[in-house]
Amino acid sequence: MPDSTPRRSPYSRLLDKATRILAMRDHSEQELRRKLVAQPAFPGKAKVDEEPFTAEDIEKVIAWCYEHNWLDDAQFASRFIASRARKGYGPQRIRQELQSKGIARDTCETAMFNCEIDWQEMAREIAERKFGEQLPTEWKERAKVQRFLLYRGFFMEDIQSVYTRHT
Repeated sequence: MPDSTPRRSPYSRLLDKATRILAMRDHSEQELRRKLVAQPAFPGKAKVDEEPFTAEDIEKVIAWCYEHNWLDDAQFASRFIASRARKGYGPQRIRQELQSKGIARDTCETAMFNCEIDWQEMAREIAERKFGEQLPTEWKERAKVQRFLLYRGFFMEDIQSVYTRHT
């Protein structure tokens, strides 16, 4: 008995995949491309008789996502900065993470400039949350605070301001 169900085109399957990916959270263009190209994690999940995705299909889906405002690297960068800042990460680390996600340097710099976050105040709040209201004044303990904030991605000027404002 012949299969009467119509086969879906690779483009429509790819568009569904992109829709599912973008419904979960925002993605950069590079992240979306990587996920669209990726094969299913489980070998049995892909149907053997389905046509593979072509580069042209991927380009059409990416263009469709931009056209319908589902994909926007500038908007992604702004939201990502806000999200990572809420989790206590500094500008240096956020900038590096954005670039690893394929965000162009100028887009990243524009988003950082427009974010309206007081990084010095944030560094102070994070240090107080971790080390207590009275930040340590002994050199060895101050070095711990400094290393912690450097690891979190704050610039040295922001870290030094924690002590110059607070002492």
